[in-house]
Amino acid sequence: MLPIPAGASVDRGSALHAYMRGRLADGDGAPALALRSYRDALESDPDSLEIARRSYVHGLISGDMALALRSARILDGGGHLPRDGTLLYICDALNRRDWTAARGFVDRMVTESNFAFLAPVVRSWIAIGEGKHGPLSIDASDRFASLGRRYLDEHVALQALSSGYLQTAQPAINQALALKGRSGAETRLLFAGHLAARGKIHEALALLPADDADFARARADIASREGLSAFRKPLAAREGFARLLYRLADDISLEGSTAMLSVRLSRIALFADMASPSAHIIAAKMLTRAALPAFGLEEARKAAAAPWYRGLAETEMIDALDASGNRQQAIELARARAEEQGADGDRQVRLGQLLSEGKDFSGAATAFRAAQASHSAGSLPWALLLLEGSALEQAGRWDDARAVLEQAHRLAPDEPVVLNYLGYAQIERRQNVEAALELLKKASLLKPDDPSITDSLGWAQFLTGDVDAAVPVLERAAAAAPTDATINEHLGDALWAAGRRYEARYAWRAASLFAEGKAAERLAGKNKEGMRPEYAAR
Repeated sequence: MLPIPAGASVDRGSALHAYMRGRLADGDGAPALALRSYRDALESDPDSLEIARRSYVHGLISGDMALALRSARILDGGGHLPRDGTLLYICDALNRRDWTAARGFVDRMVTESNFAFLAPVVRSWIAIGEGKHGPLSIDASDRFASLGRRYLDEHVALQALSSGYLQTAQPAINQALALKGRSGAETRLLFAGHLAARGKIHEALALLPADDADFARARADIASREGLSAFRKPLAAREGFARLLYRLADDISLEGSTAMLSVRLSRIALFADMASPSAHIIAAKMLTRAALPAFGLEEARKAAAAPWYRGLAETEMIDALDASGNRQQAIELARARAEEQGADGDRQVRLGQLLSEGKDFSGAATAFRAAQASHSAGSLPWALLLLEGSALEQAGRWDDARAVLEQAHRLAPDEPVVLNYLGYAQIERRQNVEAALELLKKASLLKPDDPSITDSLGWAQFLTGDVDAAVPVLERAAAAAPTDATINEHLGDALWAAGRRYEARYAWRAASLFAEGKAAERLAGKNKEGMRPEYAAR
């Protein structure tokens, strides 16, 4: 942070004041105010690397390319350009159609070894921008070849479609979609649009499953040859570059520790192609995952304006609404989607999840049951039954829940999570105790490193009177999940029963650090008075 001289007052119009305001806004979760503050600070002190660093990040988060680019140049001059800064430079050069500059920045990217595996694809799009077209390939001897090949087929297909080489495009399309599996809905729409715009109606429709409501509008337009004008023009170099970046952003976001990098990559992709619904959808997903749901909702709404992509955009809108605390709006949108003609089970499951989060467990059970309707009796997933059974149990409808959970057990007799849920729910109610204990022993044998299953077994042993067996099992569970309030409370109760009173209080104190509601009240009583019947763990 910029230093404040002792005894000095801060001019409210100064760079330091604006910077401080931005830092406070950062801490308060007010990114829009932070952005304005850093923009003002950079205007007042254009040589500050610290201000430039924060301005760069917030320029990308908020979608302010001018601020991000200006900050990048300041950072670059000081030798502190972030690793994605070169990608921003490439984006700017492509937008200006400065092919020489773009090639130079790709060379720099390779020299820096940051995102170097993207270089063959980016260079191929630059060549197309220059009016040249050659086969896109990756040198097998390149040390980044295996990473680059992940994106090769998709861009071979897009470049072939743009050039009218449909025979080359089709096998590449098939390969690209096979790599993406079920996650490639927006890719299917893009390929289908370009195929249909070039007269390949049958091939386009074959890419869009008829029983998926998210594809209904696209299928109708393709069948009637309408809504295809946006796909008739060849892709520009900047559009191909954008697609490469937001695909990379989506891929690395699955790793869990790269949320902000994914946001930055998806924003740079949008700078290159603001008209792309796919880019808005990916950006919305990345922003919501990075705990920036207000920005995510904004991007999802932009994508929803494109009729073909409305269904995919609404999925992101639901997640963003829920993450921003607007659960009721999320539920209303999810319910509307679940009631659409042709809605699949995934929409019902999302509705059920939202209703569960809102404590409407009966409504959630109904949604999970509706999700099962799209499956035949022989293909019914046990996971849907577990979801329904769990919701029914939490709704206080144990008899109904037990029947559904037993059905899940028959379908998946060796599934640890089913064994654990059915066994533990019966132990809690002191029903079929011996049989339930056997279910838990089997679950623990199948998944010995799962602390929740280990806890279930240990607690069941305690409740059935085998304290000596329960204590070491619960100790193992607590060691694997030291911040779990339930596990630590169970351990404390068992230790108390075993006569290890000091250790019991230690476990209860550990549980108290993370407990809420009635559990916190019980633990407060136990820590003060010791174990009493009314303080027994649930």
